[in-house]
Amino acid sequence: MLEMAEFFIALLVCLLILQFLKLQWMRTQLPPGPVPLPILGNLWLLDFKLRRETLTKLTKIYGNIYTLWMGQTPMVVLNGYRAVKDGIVTHSEEVSGRPLTPFYRDMMGEKGIFLTSGHTWKQQRRFGMTIIRSLALGKNNLENQIQTEACHLVDIFANIKGKPFDPHTFVVRAIANIICAVVFGHRFSSEDESFSKLIKAIYFVIYFQATIWGRMYDAFPWLMHHLPGPHQKVFVYNDFMHNLVMKEVQTHERQNAGDPQDLIDFYLAQITKTKDDPTSTFNKDNMVQTVVDLLLGGTETTSTTLLWALLYMIQYPEIQENVQREIEAVLEPSHLISYEDRKKLPYTNAVIHEALRHSNVTSVGVPRLCVRNTTLLGFHIKKGTLVLPNLHSVVYDSEHWATPWKFNPNHFLDLDGNFVNKEAFLPFSAGHRVCLGEQMARVELFIFFANLLRAFTFQLPEGVKEINSEYILGAILQPHPYKLCAIPR
Repeated sequence: MLEMAEFFIALLVCLLILQFLKLQWMRTQLPPGPVPLPILGNLWLLDFKLRRETLTKLTKIYGNIYTLWMGQTPMVVLNGYRAVKDGIVTHSEEVSGRPLTPFYRDMMGEKGIFLTSGHTWKQQRRFGMTIIRSLALGKNNLENQIQTEACHLVDIFANIKGKPFDPHTFVVRAIANIICAVVFGHRFSSEDESFSKLIKAIYFVIYFQATIWGRMYDAFPWLMHHLPGPHQKVFVYNDFMHNLVMKEVQTHERQNAGDPQDLIDFYLAQITKTKDDPTSTFNKDNMVQTVVDLLLGGTETTSTTLLWALLYMIQYPEIQENVQREIEAVLEPSHLISYEDRKKLPYTNAVIHEALRHSNVTSVGVPRLCVRNTTLLGFHIKKGTLVLPNLHSVVYDSEHWATPWKFNPNHFLDLDGNFVNKEAFLPFSAGHRVCLGEQMARVELFIFFANLLRAFTFQLPEGVKEINSEYILGAILQPHPYKLCAIPR
């Protein structure tokens, strides 16, 4: 019996040695990076998390392009504006694929916009962008809906009458209702149980993959799929989202509106229009997942950025005062704030852009997949290789930002106080995979922020000396829960 155990131990050691040697040979075909271990790769070095601080340290050792091993899968990391631009702009087509990790594969499959590549992705994305533009220009246009939600949020804050409160729930509901109006054609009341559960579902699905449970699932899907844990809860929430969307689709089908009012209306019409086209990817599965993608992408990123912006105003009261003075000098109190007003409010616009840059809520960004062989910064990258354009390294690149680690609106102002765009401002990514909702997010942030700063002065509750400015790690970097006082002006 002892001899048998020794045999299996020796066999296991031999297999691990062979695996180690195989990894070392594969490393020679890729940019340099830390030595991977059998099975774990570099996950142990990363503490099973993709922290931007860890990637920054590795950049100092291996340069602006290096390889990390996520288990047995190599991932090429691009750092700094020059490297990221080379990957997602110069070689945008070649690095336009989206890797389907085991977690997302088991949860959503290759459907919709976010997780698809090739023909399906191009059709779904082009259609999604066209419809969002159509809704932006329609009679019930998006900006009107954003203005309505912003005024509604101001009323909610005003009713608290300057007492301390956590703004998170109110902000998330306001932003979520805008994307719900886009896809469903209506908003939800704050008392609606389905709406509350939808917001919880969005949170769980977005934040799970960046946790150690998410990393473990991607490394060992065959094992994790059968084990209990928080990942099973995420699948339940995901099913709820899909079922909610499906119910909305069925309601739209029964109503059969002749004049499309929302994304589901337009999509149902597109399915009918292309039913005889063999190249069409328009079907109910892709429709439901596209709606889920938009709900996920259009809620947490914008609401979290707005929460960071309010936190920065508490931290930097002199910047808050400058914003308020500018708004008072330019806009009448009764003026309905529009996105066009940003041209008259350069300092306010700069503060919003700096909040986007400094918070950088998407952190290191989302991995991409090489769809054909290419060369990045002189390194040959084969088709099928994972590529991570580290967006954090771009918006904190010291070659392009005077004080990257400081909240500084002057990053976006010239010496005369005029607003200036920066080429290294890529919080929404760039190239073929640039954020689908970038324009909508820009409008939301400006209108909400300007309305709130015109109506209130934000400050810490009495007795509270400081606020935690560290982030909570997730696919979206959230601030720690905080309370503020919205003092009516």
